Parts: sequence; C-alpha cells; structure tokens
Amino acid sequence: MNEAEFIAALRRMPLHPGARRLEDDCALITIGSQTLVINHEMMAEDTHFRPEADPADVAWKLVATNLSDLAAKGAEPVGVLLGHALGRDDARFLLGLGQALEAFAVPLLGGDTVAATGASTYAMTAIGRATHLPVPARRGAAVGDAIFVTGPLGRAMLGFEGVAEHREAFNRPSPRLAEGLALAPHVTAMMDISDGLLIDCWRMAEASRVTFALEGEAIPVADPARRDACIRWGDDYELLFTAPPAAALPVAAHAIGRVIQPGASPLQLDGAILTDPAGLGYQHG
Repeated sequence: MNEAEFIAALRRMPLHPGARRLEDDCALITIGSQTLVINHEMMAEDTHFRPEADPADVAWKLVATNLSDLAAKGAEPVGVLLGHALGRDDARFLLGLGQALEAFAVPLLGGDTVAATGASTYAMTAIGRATHLPVPARRGAAVGDAIFVTGPLGRAMLGFEGVAEHREAFNRPSPRLAEGLALAPHVTAMMDISDGLLIDCWRMAEASRVTFALEGEAIPVADPARRDACIRWGDDYELLFTAPPAAALPVAAHAIGRVIQPGASPLQLDGAILTDPAGLGYQHG
C-alpha cells in the first residue's frame, strides 16, 4: 500500500473527533478550557537522512519537524516524547537532542527506548497548547483568499546537494514557531511545507474543497534558475497559509496566488491545470 491508501484505510476505523478525519497534521484534545495539539513524526534512515548523517543533526531535525507542525497550528510547545532505537553513536544523538530542546525551549516528557537491528528509525510525539480557537487547519481556505508562504523554498534541497550556505537549512531546520503563533488569529487555513510547495498546496486545496491558483514568478525560491525543483523538493518547513487579501498580517510573507472556485483540479500553476499529484512533491510509498 502507498501512503494515501494506508491513510484511507485508517479513516474507516473509529476516529476521535480531534483526529479531523486524518486530513491534518495534528490532533486536538480539549480538556476543560485548554485545547492540546498533538503531533507524531518519524524519521527513517535512507528516507529522511543519509546513513552517514551526524546523529546530532538527525536528533535536531526530529525535534524541529515535530515543532513545525505545532507552529502551523499556532500552538505553544508543552513538551515532547521520544521513541529511540539504540544504535550507532547514541551519544551524538543525545547531544543534538539536548541542543534542539534548549534552542526551542521545549522540555522532554519521556518516551521509550528499544534495542533494534537494521536501519535506524526514530519517532517523536510533540504536545502543544492551542493559543487561538479555532485551531488553524488545512481545511478552511475560502474563495477569494490570498495564498502566502513565510519564506523562500529550495534551501533544504541546495543544502542536501552540498551548497555550503544552505547546509543548515537541510541538517538543522528552524520551525516557524513565532510566526505560527502570530498568524493563528489571522489565517483561514495553515500548514507547514514539508513535502514540497506544490503537493502541500494540492493537499490544502483538496481539504478545503477549493482550487489554488499559483503564480510561479511570485513564489520566493533560493535558486531562481531551478524554480521548478525548489517548489517540489520539500523539507523547507516554511508556513503555507491563506488569508483575506486585505488582512493586516503580523509577519512578513509572500503572496503567491489566490483561492478560486473548485474546478477540475485542486491546483493550477500559471493557469495550467495540474491533474495528477504524482511528481508534485514527496510522497511515501
């Protein structure tokens, strides 16, 4: 099964209302006057990092990717739980983990450790506190909204390829926590860009039952000569969101298109209708 088929099968199981039909990156649980935002991420060798990657960087990225999903919900991190398979250079992993937790002021709540063989796999659950209700979701973009991103795309791709000035963008990304907190009261929909701008726009438009019309030249990229690759590669962890075009946004952002009536496809690029999500970004399976 590929990822989409597996998730479709999960939707036939009993779901908590806070699961949002598995159409979002986080689950919500309301306890009294507080709403908790919960996310779980995994990272696997040869999929998310090279076998020769520094385990300190892997640990940092595991924390950052989890917090990026909280950022897209405008959530304030409460803590994380770690799932760790003992392996090579656990001391380096612990070093990077501590550096990330300190950098983002997030405490460790606990987790589980196992002995394992084979490729390295790590998992983490992040718990946050919603700061605005309703909590932003992928669903909610409305016809007439403008589409925004918080920063340039393609830096992680260039870092992966060895471009020195962008290496940190791939190895140690920074979740847009402050931007997410500030934007939550102003957006109609929001998510982080992890698998590539085009595929994530497709997903947000599909969840919102609308069409996103993007303007290629308006999309900020790290290498204009490779614009198409920059908007498909992923691992950027910028925020993608929609808001009324006249909204007074509290953070700097780039308008890259508009939300239009649903059409033959969830996504258009420079007027061209994109009909197949395959090739628009990274998909598991």
